[in-house]
Amino acid sequence: MDSKRLLRGLVIGLAATLAQAAPAKDAEPLILECLDVGPVWSGHAVGFCLLTCPQGQYVACYDPDRRMTVARRVPGSRVWEFKTLGSTVGWDSHNYVTMAVDETGHLHVSGNMHVHPLVYFRTEQPGDIQTLRAVPAMVGDLERRCTYPRFFAGPQGELIFTYRDGSSGSGNQIYNTYDARAQTWRRLLGEPLLDGRGAMNAYPVGPDRGPDGRFHLCWVWRDTPDCNTNHDVSYARSSDLVHWETAAGEAVELPMTVETPGLIVDPVPPGGGAINGNTRIGFDSQGRPIVTYHKFDEKGLTQVYNARYEDGRWRIYRTSDWNHRWSFEGGGTIHFEIRVSPVKVGVDGILTQRYSHDKRGSGTWKLREADLRPVGHVQEPREWPVSLARPESDFPGMQVNWRPDAGTSGEPGTRYVLRWESLGAHRDRPRDVAPPPSMLRLYKLRDP
Repeated sequence: MDSKRLLRGLVIGLAATLAQAAPAKDAEPLILECLDVGPVWSGHAVGFCLLTCPQGQYVACYDPDRRMTVARRVPGSRVWEFKTLGSTVGWDSHNYVTMAVDETGHLHVSGNMHVHPLVYFRTEQPGDIQTLRAVPAMVGDLERRCTYPRFFAGPQGELIFTYRDGSSGSGNQIYNTYDARAQTWRRLLGEPLLDGRGAMNAYPVGPDRGPDGRFHLCWVWRDTPDCNTNHDVSYARSSDLVHWETAAGEAVELPMTVETPGLIVDPVPPGGGAINGNTRIGFDSQGRPIVTYHKFDEKGLTQVYNARYEDGRWRIYRTSDWNHRWSFEGGGTIHFEIRVSPVKVGVDGILTQRYSHDKRGSGTWKLREADLRPVGHVQEPREWPVSLARPESDFPGMQVNWRPDAGTSGEPGTRYVLRWESLGAHRDRPRDVAPPPSMLRLYKLRDP
């Protein structure tokens, strides 16, 4: 063991001991454990995945040679085993990796797809990553131009897989459901959930369960690969992911399109300041859904808006008061000057909302429930330890990347996260020079 690793181990051990003795003074997570996973590609930002479950802990990443790799350790072990898969990433920051474990303990892995044939692996033996094998087809149709894979649990806990079929400006959203006993996939719906009909595509957020037990979904439409052409913030909900309705409870026919009545929350036009990746669904203390997004105000400045369905209509509230216009255009992965989180209900019943702004700083608003306007800020515990916020690498332009756990630690008050360093997104274009690989590390944290 080298001296740096030994020193880091001693520091972390001391932090864990202090964590047992006294609460944190700086309202930040305490590091209980740190474990190197291995060196990873750092030439551009691309999402990795961490999944903790009773069978073990899984990590999906790209190794220094850009090869999709899965690591696993059994509970309590500090030793990882690795499996390299037959998929290599280029320079596209869309090409994240995602994972899920089904009810029989089999691991499912998908990723490295941006308008690309389906990339999907599944274990032949539960919990054994050495048996991960490429599965060339799930259903076999509409699997040649896949993007944005996502696994999630359905109404009965069944495994659901969704992805976009098509491209930016021309695509539809597909949902498959898995029979774990038969190890077969089928379409959840007889047709796409969201269909741009060749003229546009939807960028959905969700579906996620709300406090009412329903699945809630919001999205914007986009006309072309130019991110400036996002428009029409929309919303729908469902109890079973098969039958969908408007916020008013009116059933809608599938597929949902931009012309489907009752779905548009705010008819933001193309060029109106809305962007995919910055729409969110939250809820107030009464369980009413709140759709968050940003657009240009009457002065052409970028503002955050929160829309809530009340008294039979969507009521739109402007939440921010910024003197800045975020202008964006073009294709490829862009840097987000503004980030916004969904509205949530705090432990004291107060509504809060996090935001970050390159020009105006970051924080957490305390919102007045009546009109969703800020009435101050609240001090929330830091999400990551301050000591880990700065890159270790001295290569110019490096950033710290975090990935929360897609599973759960099983221990109240603790969580696992991944940390690694890379250059940022580069509009999905190659760089002349790439930095050396960075170390992917697993941290176990205790929240204050």
